[in-house]
Amino acid sequence: MDKVVSDAAAALADVPDGASLAVGGFGLCGIPSVLIEALIGQEARDLEVVSNNCGIDGWGLGRLLEAGRIRRVVASYVGENKEFARRYLEGELEVELTPQGTLAERLRAGGAGIPAFYTATGVGTQVADGGLPWRYGPDGAVLVASPAKETRTFATAEGEQTFVLERAIVADYGLVRAWRGDRHGNLVYRRSAQNFNPLAAMAGRITVAEVEELVEPGELDPEHVHTPGVFVHRVVPLTPEQAADKRIERTTVRPRPDTGSAQQSGGDR
Repeated sequence: MDKVVSDAAAALADVPDGASLAVGGFGLCGIPSVLIEALIGQEARDLEVVSNNCGIDGWGLGRLLEAGRIRRVVASYVGENKEFARRYLEGELEVELTPQGTLAERLRAGGAGIPAFYTATGVGTQVADGGLPWRYGPDGAVLVASPAKETRTFATAEGEQTFVLERAIVADYGLVRAWRGDRHGNLVYRRSAQNFNPLAAMAGRITVAEVEELVEPGELDPEHVHTPGVFVHRVVPLTPEQAADKRIERTTVRPRPDTGSAQQSGGDR
């Protein structure tokens, strides 16, 4: 039952070329940055990454992208990553953009063993009808476009309504970061870092969690566990320096009401 692995490199040593990865986090909040750095050193290539976005230039999944290791991304938006946008528009990267809530449910469904589900999101758009550019050519022409999806009409409380079929996502590996975790793999995320981490943990056939604080079994209140250990296969305890290395995607300042001086604002990461 002890799932602790000595370090991130050992935890990811078996990731092969072409593997698919469900990666937790939102922007830079709650991202498994230590595991991502270990992947860069591990040198697996042609990876498919499923994540809310692809980090930023110079940090998070943006580092893996800049190293040329990602072949395909399934995400909800491009975000602040200029290299992500460049590679996509110049045909170096295949990108499947998915509505954010749909992406979250596709990951959750994969972890719950549900192969597909119907949703109203995207009906009447290219999300359902097909034609979204997945890969461009060097000349800007669309080489690969999204296929049309199955739709079906159901009777609802508001009357007849059309829904689109979305397929679940199951990844070869799930990579997540937790605030606290025990040796059995039970995980607790802190505040907004909960975001996509529980979903990525569910969707991975092999889930690896980096934890800021490792505790012994029984120390976590069961009422507070976000990801049960049944979903987690490897636990990597972080050093204090690794746990403290959290970056802010965008810093905003505002005057303090009492002094007029500026302060940094941002969510807990």
